[in-house]
Amino acid sequence: MNSPLVSRGKRMIIVTGGAGFIGSAFIWKLNTAGIDDIIVVDEIDHSEKRRNITNLKFRDYIDKDKFLQQIENQKLPYKVDTVIHMGACTSTTEQNAAYLMQNNYLYTRTLAEWTIQNNVHLIYASSAATYGDGSYGYSDDYETTLKLQPLNMYGHSKHLFDLWALRTKTINKIVGIKFFNVFGPNEYHKGAMASVVFKAYQQINNTGKVRLFKSYKDNYKDGEQCRDFIYVKDCVEVMWWLMQNKKVTGLFNLGTGKARRWNDLANAVFSAMDIKPSIEYIEMPETIRGSYQYFTEAKMEKLRSVGCNTEFHTLEGAVMDYITSYLKKQNPYLQSLDK
Repeated sequence: MNSPLVSRGKRMIIVTGGAGFIGSAFIWKLNTAGIDDIIVVDEIDHSEKRRNITNLKFRDYIDKDKFLQQIENQKLPYKVDTVIHMGACTSTTEQNAAYLMQNNYLYTRTLAEWTIQNNVHLIYASSAATYGDGSYGYSDDYETTLKLQPLNMYGHSKHLFDLWALRTKTINKIVGIKFFNVFGPNEYHKGAMASVVFKAYQQINNTGKVRLFKSYKDNYKDGEQCRDFIYVKDCVEVMWWLMQNKKVTGLFNLGTGKARRWNDLANAVFSAMDIKPSIEYIEMPETIRGSYQYFTEAKMEKLRSVGCNTEFHTLEGAVMDYITSYLKKQNPYLQSLDK
C-alpha cells in the first residue's frame, strides 16, 4: 500500500469499499482528474484487494469498523465533502441474513443519517439484484421500486435500504445507483463473484473454451440468456458526473440500457484474444436455478432526464479494452501514473 499523502486542507472525499472493485476504480478516476484528497475505507482481507490500491493516490486508510465508530460518535477527524459508499457484502449467494442486514442495510442507514446531519454529499451503491426475476420490469421509478421482490438475501438487503430511503424521503437528499452487470479491471479479488469476462479469459487460457450455463426455459436457447453488461470505466464516469452535480438526487439505474446474450459476451472474449470460439454449455447448479435471472436490461431514461449523457462502450469495445489493456498485461491493475 502506498504511503498516505499530506493533506492540503481540502475537504475530503471518502470512498467506502475503496479497495474493492468499483471503489478502487473510482479512486483511479479521481486521481486521473488530479484529486488525491481521498480517504479509503475498507476491510482488506485479501492480497488482491490490497493490490487494487497500491498504485493509487489517497490521503489515509481507515478500517470500516473504526470508520463506523467514528461517524456514530461524530469523531471523524476530517472535513468531508462527499462519501462514495461502495462498501458492502456483494455475494449473491451469502446466506447469513444477520451479516447482510448489518453490513449492507444498517451500515448504509447509519452513514446516510450522518451525511445528512453533516451536510455531506452521499452516493451509495444499490444493485440490479433488487429487481428479482424481472416480473415488474427494470424501471427505477419509485412506484416500481416499492413492488420489487429480490430473489436472494443480498438483493433483499440492498432493497431494504432503498425502501427506507424512499419512505423517509432520505432519497431526496442522496443518490443511489442500481448497478447492473459490471466488469473490468480490479475485480480480481472477487473469486466466484468475478465477472464472466474475467472467468472466460481464464478458462480460454487454460482449456481453449468457455463454459456457460444451459437454459432451463423453453423461450431461451442455451447461451441466449441476457444481461445488461456495463464496463466499470463507464460506471465511474457516471459516478463522477453525479459527484459534480450535487443538486441531482434520487435512485438511478446504471447499465447500458441494452441487454446482450451470454453468447455475445463469450464471442467478444474470443475475438479480443484472437481465438476461434468454442463454447460448452453446462448444467446450472440446482441451488441457483430458482433464483437465476434470464433477462436484465436497465431502463436509463431517468438518468438521462437529469442531464447525464455519458456515452458507454459497446460490449465488444469494452471487452477488447479490458483484455488487451489489462488482463494481458503483467500488472493488470488500474494505475495512477505521475505525468
